[in-house]
Amino acid sequence: MFSNLPSCLFSRKRNWFATAFTVLCGLILATSPGTDAFGYAARTQQTDPAAPVVVQPGAPGKPSRKLPPSTTAKLPPRSQAEVDFMQGMIMHHAQAVEMTAMISSHTENKDLRLLGARISRSQSDEIKFMRRWLAARGEQASMAMPGMKNMDMASHLMTLMPGMLSPEQMDALRKAKGAEFDHLFLVGMIQHHNGALTMVKDLFDTAGAGQDAELFDFATDADNTQRAEISIMQAMLDKKTPEEKQ
Repeated sequence: MFSNLPSCLFSRKRNWFATAFTVLCGLILATSPGTDAFGYAARTQQTDPAAPVVVQPGAPGKPSRKLPPSTTAKLPPRSQAEVDFMQGMIMHHAQAVEMTAMISSHTENKDLRLLGARISRSQSDEIKFMRRWLAARGEQASMAMPGMKNMDMASHLMTLMPGMLSPEQMDALRKAKGAEFDHLFLVGMIQHHNGALTMVKDLFDTAGAGQDAELFDFATDADNTQRAEISIMQAMLDKKTPEEKQ
């Protein structure tokens, strides 16, 4: 039935479809991600990736500034007071761990056993942290005492650091059993914890000390933890046993 239609009509239709197809392809290419308006891929993003940008925040009221990509993080400067605090606290914690190690063979008090396990675990972990902190800054884990033997140095440090139990107190704790041990342990550990609080206060009272973020977080957490444990131990001391009530 179309045999009588002019051939030019079919030619116009073919040309119209070809033109429409070309325009459609152009639109698709122009709007595709990674291509420009002429359909060429944006090769610059592949061959010339943007360098990382390091931004240093400015002080209050001051603008930030861009640093070279080669910039690396550096440990903040530390004061000698911070080093002394960490070295002293390692020894301070070590005595607390030594005290808790006696619990299993000296008392059957379940509450004291649970408390001792908590103190031992937390202070052992903190000793590891303090050793890592000192090693990262090229410092020894123990205080240097030129001309002093190990035993003399230990006794000397005990007198220097607040709250440390004397050799006589430690001997009495080793010899005690049962309720007597419980009492001596709680009294001694409260004394010990209060000494640690004094050490933290002395650190923050020292000009220029406590500025290191890691040390600040550690000292603050230790202060909070030991205050909470002092409250627990005081409540245990105030709680009388059935024998004491009679």
